[in-house]
Amino acid sequence: MIRPDTRYARSGDVHIAYQVVGDGPIDVVFVQGFISNLETQWEEPGLTHLFNRLASFSRLIIFDKRGSGLSDRVTNMPDLETRMDDVRAVMDAAGSRQAVLLGASEGGPMSILFAATYPQRTRALVLYGAYAHFHSCVLSQEQVEAFIAVAESSWGDGSTLKSFCPNLVGNERFRAWWARFERLGTSPAGAIALARMNSQIDVRGVLSAVRVPTLVIHRDQDARVRPEAGRYLARNIAGAKHVEVPGVDHPIWVGETDRVVDEIEEFLTGARPVPESNTVLATVLCADLADAGRAGRDRPHSWLEQLHEFREQIAANLRQHRGHELRPRPDGTTAIFDGPVRALRCALALRAAAAQAGILLHAGVHTGEVEIAGDDVGGPAIRLSVRIASAARAGEVLVSAMVRDIVPGCGLRFTDAGRRLPDAEHAPALLILEGDGARRPAGDDAMLAALTGRERDVLTLLARGLTNAEIASERGISEHTVKRHVANILCKLDLANRAAAAAFAARQQPETVPGRALRR
Repeated sequence: MIRPDTRYARSGDVHIAYQVVGDGPIDVVFVQGFISNLETQWEEPGLTHLFNRLASFSRLIIFDKRGSGLSDRVTNMPDLETRMDDVRAVMDAAGSRQAVLLGASEGGPMSILFAATYPQRTRALVLYGAYAHFHSCVLSQEQVEAFIAVAESSWGDGSTLKSFCPNLVGNERFRAWWARFERLGTSPAGAIALARMNSQIDVRGVLSAVRVPTLVIHRDQDARVRPEAGRYLARNIAGAKHVEVPGVDHPIWVGETDRVVDEIEEFLTGARPVPESNTVLATVLCADLADAGRAGRDRPHSWLEQLHEFREQIAANLRQHRGHELRPRPDGTTAIFDGPVRALRCALALRAAAAQAGILLHAGVHTGEVEIAGDDVGGPAIRLSVRIASAARAGEVLVSAMVRDIVPGCGLRFTDAGRRLPDAEHAPALLILEGDGARRPAGDDAMLAALTGRERDVLTLLARGLTNAEIASERGISEHTVKRHVANILCKLDLANRAAAAAFAARQQPETVPGRALRR
C-alpha cells in the first residue's frame, strides 16, 4: 500500500500530525503507546502489515501524540485530558463523528477516559497490552528511575529494545530501526518526561463508567505490561470481552499480529477473515538440456548463442501455454501451469525447439500441491518434478501417473517408463510422453504427401536444427533455394515458423522423416 499523506489537525495552539488509511465502513482511531513517528513507522514491515490489515475492514486514523513524531514538540508533557482533546481534534479534522478507539499500551488509559467521557463519539473500545494503573502493572517507581537512567545515557541507540521486545534483541535490522524510531519519536528529554508522566497514570476509578462495547487483548507473557493488567480491565469494564494470545514481545505489530487483528476484526464486524489458502494444485514442468557438451562441439556457432536462442524459445512457449517460470536457467526451466495439458504440450514444444537447435532435452512433469507465498513458490510437487526430470533420458519427457490420469481424451500418448526413481516403493509410476494424437495422424500423412521429395529432405534437416546455410552446404544447393523450400514447407503444412516445422517433424516416424534425433 502507498504511504498516505500526512496532515495536521489543530488542537489549541498545537499541530497534531495524522494519516488516514483505507476507506472501510468503520472508523478506527489508533492511539499508540510510548512514542510514534508516522513516517518511520512505514519503514517497519510489521507496522505496515498491521496498518494494512486494520485498513482492510476500516478507515484507519493514526496520529502522533503531541510531543512525539511529526506533531509539535511541547515544553511540558500533557495530561490525559489534553490528550483526549487531541483525539477529538484529529477525529474532527478527519471527518469522523464516531470511531472505535484502539488504545495500545500507554494509549489504553487515555482511550478508556475518552470512551467514558464521550460515549456518543465512541463506537467501541479495543484495548491491547493496556493497563489502568502504571505502578502495579508496568514498572515500580524504582524501575521507572532505572528506565530513565537508560534513556538519559543511551536514548536513540536501541538500548530500550530489551524492555519491549526481548525476542528481537538479537535482530540487527530491527534493532537499527528501533534506535532510529527512538530518535525520531522524541528527544531524550521528551522520553524522560513521557516516562514520568506515564508513571502517574491511574484510571481504575473510571473503568465502571465505560459503557461502550469493549475488547481487551493481552499477550499471556507480555514483557512490558503484566498479563494481570488485561484481566483487571476485563473484570472492571462492564461486559468486556477478554482474550489472551500467546507472546512475550509487547508491541502490537510484533509476533502474532494477525491473531490480534483477527480478534479485533471479529469483534467489530462479527466475522473473522476467511483465511486465504496458500496451497494450490498445479502442474510443474522441469526441463533441462541433456547434451550440452555434444551440442557445443557439433555446432559451428558458440554454445552461448545456442543457449540464448533456446532461452527465447522457452520464454515464447511459456507465454503461449500460460506457464509461470519459477527458476529460469540458461539451459532449462522450472515452471508451473494451471492445467496439465498445457504443461504437457509445452514440454513437447520445448523438446522440438531443442531438436531444432541440434540438442536434446530431458524433462519431468508432475501434478500436485504447491505452496505460494508472495513471489516464492515451493512444495513437494516441484521437488518431485525435478526428480522425475533427472530420471528422464536424453530426448524424453517423463510424466507421473497422476498427470496421465487427469488428462483422458486430450489426444496425448503415453508409454510405460518402468521404475526410474530409487525409492520405488514410494515413487510414482512414470510414463513417457510420446507425442500428440495418434501415432501416425492421417492429417499429418496428407500434409506430408503434399511435400516434394526435396522439401521432405529439408524438413528432416530442419528437425536436426540446421540453419539455412548449413542445409545449403550439406545438400550442395544455394541458401536462396533452401529459403524457398522452407517457405514452401511452412505454407503447405500451415505452420507459423521453423520451430513449428521441427515440432511437426518430431511427431513423425523415423522412416518417414529420417534422421530424427528425439525419438529414442
